[in-house]
Amino acid sequence: MPIPEDVTGDEIDKDVRQELQSLPKTLAEDVARNLVMVARLIDEDPEGAYAYSKVALRLASRVAAVREAAGFAAYANQKYGEALAEFRAARRMTGNIDLWPVMADCERGLGRPEKALDMAGAPEVHKLDKAGQVEMRLVAAGARRDMGQLDAAIVTLQSPELASNSVQPWTARLRYAYADALLAAGRESEAREWFAKAVESDKDGSTDASDRLAELDGVEFVDALDETVDDEDKNEAGLGEDDGDGSSSEPSTADAADAADAEDAEDAEDAEDAEDAEDAEDAEDAEDAEEGTEHGAGDRG
Repeated sequence: MPIPEDVTGDEIDKDVRQELQSLPKTLAEDVARNLVMVARLIDEDPEGAYAYSKVALRLASRVAAVREAAGFAAYANQKYGEALAEFRAARRMTGNIDLWPVMADCERGLGRPEKALDMAGAPEVHKLDKAGQVEMRLVAAGARRDMGQLDAAIVTLQSPELASNSVQPWTARLRYAYADALLAAGRESEAREWFAKAVESDKDGSTDASDRLAELDGVEFVDALDETVDDEDKNEAGLGEDDGDGSSSEPSTADAADAADAEDAEDAEDAEDAEDAEDAEDAEDAEDAEEGTEHGAGDRG
């Protein structure tokens, strides 16, 4: 797959670069450039990221960083079975426990929430750092919701990290998940409070907490660039309306010319009528006037 010239491979993490040193130099550079593309595209173009991960995997399947990148690319494309296999391979290679929460979430994606809960209670969780433990809590709460256990999901999310006033990288997502669970349980006022707290901590817009809060408050957003709104406004003002045959009700140059011709014809007809009126009876005058009216209507049509 084509890779932009500005991507050199030097952008990768130093730990990944160190892993790639086991490869021949040219091969290592190719793998590194593909891994950079995976990282660059995974949020905005998951399918593209997945394609680059496949190239890297074909080139260096024995490198743990490559297996991990392939796992995240598959996960972003909801290929949970494939992602889980790659994460397991990476973990076997390194012994690293950091992938435990996302592996559990893959179990959820495969429709096995019970397995995800088993992993949430495994000894490996105690080896995770604080961020990993919060992530594991989020996965466990999601598994509870998958099983229809809303109250248990709410309790699972209640923790010192949720109650803390300090803002950490995980704070917005934790508060958001708690608010969403409360709303699902019908506790709307509490949900609104926690969506508001999520907004306060979500500095980089990682959640749609502000939209959810606005929705609860009954606020509707209108796109200022929405052309359909402009068209509706024009119709309400009587401008640019379609007459049903694709034509506009606004007068065109051709319409103006037709109107002028109609007026000239009517003037000539009126003069003729006036001349005839000198010798004609009142009934004949009335008949001429009626004919003039009919001709005028035909010209406007």
